[in-house]
Amino acid sequence: MSFENLAVVTRGGIHTITIKRPAKLNALNRQTLQELYAAIIDASGDDKVRVIVLTGAGDKAFVAGADIVEIQQQSPTEASSFSAFGQNLMSMIQSLDKPVIAAINGFALGGGMELALACHLRIASDNARLGLPEIKLGIMPGFGGTQRLVRLVGSTRALELCLSGEPITAERAEQLGLVNRVVAADQLEQAVKDMAEPLVKAAPEAVRGILQSVLHGAEIHLEAGLALETARFSLCCATEDMQEGTSAFLEKRSPKFKGR
Repeated sequence: MSFENLAVVTRGGIHTITIKRPAKLNALNRQTLQELYAAIIDASGDDKVRVIVLTGAGDKAFVAGADIVEIQQQSPTEASSFSAFGQNLMSMIQSLDKPVIAAINGFALGGGMELALACHLRIASDNARLGLPEIKLGIMPGFGGTQRLVRLVGSTRALELCLSGEPITAERAEQLGLVNRVVAADQLEQAVKDMAEPLVKAAPEAVRGILQSVLHGAEIHLEAGLALETARFSLCCATEDMQEGTSAFLEKRSPKFKGR
């Protein structure tokens, strides 16, 4: 597929989607959101893609927010549609059965932080800044930021970040559990690769089961979550990959999973 505001590359099962509006610090306008939606749909249906990486072009921003010019000009009805589309995109990313890694290479503000929160794993460069500054514009997060943030850090920290609108450092984000790891800017690409490559080699059904059990299980009561875990465990045990994995362990060799 061809995109105006995205660059898409697949290497060794790692599918990297780069948002490229560097003059706008990769801000999410409607066109970019639509392209991102199409790119994610395309990657989700491609069996060669095992891991998806989202990042921003340049060294200043992952995504610096939504496009303020578009927001200022929209009516309340258009704002509702814009919010709903953004939320649908973020929910689709979070519900993918392939791991999605956010490579946060600079500012992740507003819609950019919301995009990062929708990813399964997050690695930030040490110069990254994360925040939800919408209150300073007389608005509030609209792409799911309030809901995903409170589930990650609790209501006290979520309210502090949303009501102050102040960005935090990558190190502080790691302390709060918003990012998995912080690395030097020049090491970000390698750190993402180091995280992604083992997932490329993992048994796909096991990956799918873990993603669904952890993410969906967190939203339901314990007994239902345990039942979900049992169901996904049983599906894993019906695969050739389970036979390969257990045999490799007993034979003291590395497994070669085939996704069957």
